Amino acid sequence: MAEKSKILIVGGTGYIGKFVVEASAKAGHPTFVLVRESTVSDPVKGKLVENFKNLGATLLHGDLYDHESLVKAIKQVDVVISTVGNMQLADQTKIVAAIKEAGNIKRFFPSEFGNDVDRVNAVEPAKTSFAVKAQIRRTVEAEGIPYTYVSSNCFAAYFLPVLCQPGVSAPPRDKVTILGDGKAKAVFNNETDIGTYTIKAVDDPRTLNKVLYIRPPKNTLSFNELVALWESKIGKTLEKTYIPEEQVLKDIQEAPLPLNIVLAINHSVFVKGDQTNFEIEPSFGVEASELYPDVKYTTVEEYLQQFV
Repeated sequence: MAEKSKILIVGGTGYIGKFVVEASAKAGHPTFVLVRESTVSDPVKGKLVENFKNLGATLLHGDLYDHESLVKAIKQVDVVISTVGNMQLADQTKIVAAIKEAGNIKRFFPSEFGNDVDRVNAVEPAKTSFAVKAQIRRTVEAEGIPYTYVSSNCFAAYFLPVLCQPGVSAPPRDKVTILGDGKAKAVFNNETDIGTYTIKAVDDPRTLNKVLYIRPPKNTLSFNELVALWESKIGKTLEKTYIPEEQVLKDIQEAPLPLNIVLAINHSVFVKGDQTNFEIEPSFGVEASELYPDVKYTTVEEYLQQFV
């Protein structure tokens, strides 16, 4: 068995970052997390950081905006995974520059964790948000840095507890609003599984310079199928309202920030079917559940069970 790569996670206390840190530590990789001094003293993030230490992760003090600290941290590892949030996506050029200077990185995972940004039909303002990620990809490729892009599709915890209904706090038991004709297929993945698959890909030659799509068959469902599954669980039929695409587009234009971004992403996923409207070709991508059949992922059906 080859030695497991040392992994640095930048953005580890963020939404998806904490799952990646946990998966890395549990898989036995020497795991390093870049943290700012202020994060450690933060009451909420401080608890996360304590948890990372308990898992055996090493904290490295540094900052995305402090080049020297970034280079120093990168020199201690083999692989860098960025899980920075939306506001910092463009600033990943700073990680790229530090990786270039350090000169020792075997692979870089930029912060993706959503749709494949090279294969989307998004409208504004999601279009710009996706374009930032695509630009980071081009920068990584131009610098000749070995990479893996993780297209994890929908975070289960965002969509499933409310059945993709904006502004509600529990899954609907009477009426449901469906975007478009409800036939486009989306993919819903448990965040823990996203972390697991990401770490599995780190030392896998099959994922080098490829997109890792997390598209397990049991989690690939249309809006209509999702609603039908929920109806079968609660034993009743919901009243359905279908929102035609032109109305969806109008709603996006009229919505304030950041709601308009959410609505535009929903349009890309549920109306345009951007997560599943292309075949995964071996030339550019691989599918996680096929590569790692040993991972027992949480299915949508299992996930919904907790809300019944």
